[in-house]
Amino acid sequence: MISPSPHSSQEGYNRGHDYCPSKGPFLNLSKPKINALLALALFTFVFLAAEFRFDINVGLLAGAERVVIAQGFILGASVIGFIGYAPLLGLARRKSRPQAVVSAAVPIAILGLTQIQSPTSPLALEILGCLAFLGLGLLGGAAHHAFATTFQDDPKLATGAGAAYAAGILMQFVINLLNCGGIAELIVLGTATIVISALSVVPQKAAESSSPAINPLVEPSHALAKQACWSIALVMILACLFSTLDNVVTLSNAHGTIAVQTWPRLFLAASGLAAGIIFDLAERRYMGLVMLGIAVLSTISILAVEAGADPNLGLVVFYLSSGFFVTFFTATFTQLAPRMHVPAFWAGMGRAANNVCAFTTSGVSLALVTSGNVALIMIGALVLLVAACAAFVAAGLFRLPQTEQEREHQQLAEEALAAPSIEEQRQVFITDHALTPREVDVLMAVTQDERPLKQVAEELGISMRMVQRHLSSIYQKTDTQTRAGLTKAFPSA
Repeated sequence: MISPSPHSSQEGYNRGHDYCPSKGPFLNLSKPKINALLALALFTFVFLAAEFRFDINVGLLAGAERVVIAQGFILGASVIGFIGYAPLLGLARRKSRPQAVVSAAVPIAILGLTQIQSPTSPLALEILGCLAFLGLGLLGGAAHHAFATTFQDDPKLATGAGAAYAAGILMQFVINLLNCGGIAELIVLGTATIVISALSVVPQKAAESSSPAINPLVEPSHALAKQACWSIALVMILACLFSTLDNVVTLSNAHGTIAVQTWPRLFLAASGLAAGIIFDLAERRYMGLVMLGIAVLSTISILAVEAGADPNLGLVVFYLSSGFFVTFFTATFTQLAPRMHVPAFWAGMGRAANNVCAFTTSGVSLALVTSGNVALIMIGALVLLVAACAAFVAAGLFRLPQTEQEREHQQLAEEALAAPSIEEQRQVFITDHALTPREVDVLMAVTQDERPLKQVAEELGISMRMVQRHLSSIYQKTDTQTRAGLTKAFPSA
């Protein structure tokens, strides 16, 4: 395995978001945003560092062939944590203890991390490893929820996601370069989990009134739910594609696996940050097209390496695509989450979907690549690319910038929707001039058409004299003098 990421670790989306003016690629950071960024970066660091150490120790204790299976167990446990975070948060909030979930996740994660760093047996390592990643999944759900909450409607959301990922990768790079391991690494990772829990709670407290566990301002749209489901499918398809590229490059590399502390890790961090900056261009309207381009490039790399090209080509593309992919699925779902019924459930769904694919299909991808059937590998890569294209379209991620004419039409439509209806205008007229119920009846009758007042009186069941009296009062209150003037002043269709 070259690296623990990505596979081991828009029309509908842009609608409803108000983007603030922002110059350049730099973030406009407040304290809650800094906390959310740091929490997400630390989560990335702890998750990847723990997974790397787990893989090494499983390989030492149970053999290399056991690593893929054991890795599937811990990634599955992390998915349970991600998905379980939202219902547990809802339960904790009903008991007025919203911080209880992340507080409970910390000792769970640290207990498992202790066994990962100092394993006693293969069975204990796998069981407590799953426990560690269950806790990390809960913390990951909290970190992503905090990020989605604080960066809601932020024009630099993707840049923030890329920056957090890059920072996490750099932290992992440093700790593997130092090669501390054991108790020292446990202290670092344990401290990081505590910090994640603290930083994830703060922004949620600040936004508790405006971002409850159940969002009352959700867009009741079937199309939105459809886009969310297609986005999950898209992430899983892309994860399979990049997993295949990873396996192709790994098996084609004459020197075997590449250590995580070497220079490609820095390229991975750079690609993640660059992806965020690029995705945020033009209000993230090009994000889907850019990600499709990366998927096409990855497919071409698979075909080229299988055809005999230099594996280093695939290596470069893999690290480029990994950074873009992680930033893509993080930005996609943290952007989507605030508009969903349960924001806490959807914020970390990108990472959860990626991990689901990692423990369900990575073995199939590895078996396909190790089969040596070049034609089958190429066909599989092309099928994944076609499926990804279909998912991109279904998820509404191919929105292009509007033309000037489209903007004008949209503005006119929005103004028409925002304008009060005739009934609302009439009600305002009646209220402003303090008309009585009987005067309203007379007003509606005399402005409807040019019927004689005698006919109006008969229809209202009152005398002609009473109609004239009410009409005089209406003239006085509305500062009009004639029936024609009153008809003109009263709103009509």
